[in-house]
Amino acid sequence: MKSRAAIAYEAGKPLVVEPIEVGAPGAGQVLIENRAAGLCHTDLSLIDSGYRGFPIIVGHEGVGVVLQCGPGVTSVKPGDHVVTSSIPECGTCPRCVSRRSNLCVKEDVTKFHPDGSPPSPHLRRLGGSPVRVLCQGATFSNHAVADEDLVAPIPAEIPLHVASVLSCAVITGMGAALFSADVQQGSTVVVFGLGGVGLNVLDGARLAGATRIIGVDTNPSKVEVARRFGLTDFIDARRGGSEILAAVQAMTAGGADYSFECVGDSKVAELAVEASHPNWGKTVLVGSPSGPEPMHLPIRSFMLGRSVVGSLLGDAKPRTDMARIAQWYVEGKLATDHLISHRLPFAAINDGFDLMRRGESIRAIVEY
Repeated sequence: MKSRAAIAYEAGKPLVVEPIEVGAPGAGQVLIENRAAGLCHTDLSLIDSGYRGFPIIVGHEGVGVVLQCGPGVTSVKPGDHVVTSSIPECGTCPRCVSRRSNLCVKEDVTKFHPDGSPPSPHLRRLGGSPVRVLCQGATFSNHAVADEDLVAPIPAEIPLHVASVLSCAVITGMGAALFSADVQQGSTVVVFGLGGVGLNVLDGARLAGATRIIGVDTNPSKVEVARRFGLTDFIDARRGGSEILAAVQAMTAGGADYSFECVGDSKVAELAVEASHPNWGKTVLVGSPSGPEPMHLPIRSFMLGRSVVGSLLGDAKPRTDMARIAQWYVEGKLATDHLISHRLPFAAINDGFDLMRRGESIRAIVEY
């Protein structure tokens, strides 16, 4: 069938919206009509760096409607509203049945192809030439084919524009607070970076019952929306590392119980560790780094009991936990309605990324 997609052809250049051909779903797969897609900083990093290869469709956060199911599909049916994940959940492998990991054995995301992402077997440019995708859901394409274990059904009453941010920003941030950190009631939290993911860390910490939730960002204009997600205190990151550290320590009697790095910067990560309590503080690294920069911390920073963990997709099960998060939204427990700052037509997708580059959006989405 014919569709259209926003394709990156060259590092740092605007995406090109053009017609593509979409194949039929095979066994265990579904054909999805994507309705809306969130613009994530990870997409921008891949567009600007090109390290996953070109041409590529990088969208990975979005919502759609199932049009067709291949043989053997049992968990969704045509007409279902679904969000697609960047990692699968088969539900039966040792990792899927354990709370210790959300990295299904079907797709080890730690193994990257040396020549970038492989071409998609289902999406091709007109004329037959293949195109790469970041993940099967390919949310910057109006239609895509994905394995059943990469899609999660959601209640139809969730507005599609809201549902478009559930599968990355919301589940990553909420999961980091609830699953990676296991934030406890009455605790103190500091979050470095109040973008789409950082705001959802706030929301998860609020839901968990944290009593003091501190946000650190270079943009004070984010304070108003951040308070809707649970922010109690704000520190302007332009003050410098030593002043930020002193402010956090003063607010938390020596250091936060939980510290979250949501920027993807090694220097910010080092500061996040030092901002955690030296006896029991836990730092969660959530932000996706754009390069191989190492962290430099003295061993003594950990001798009294600090710990650091990484978090991919918030350690959330992309299908099981998505059902829980979607239900929390339906019950009015989440602040997700306030996350989307810009709703753009699909043809204006490059405008959305320009807003991101200028720091003028919280989460921009495009709608088909």
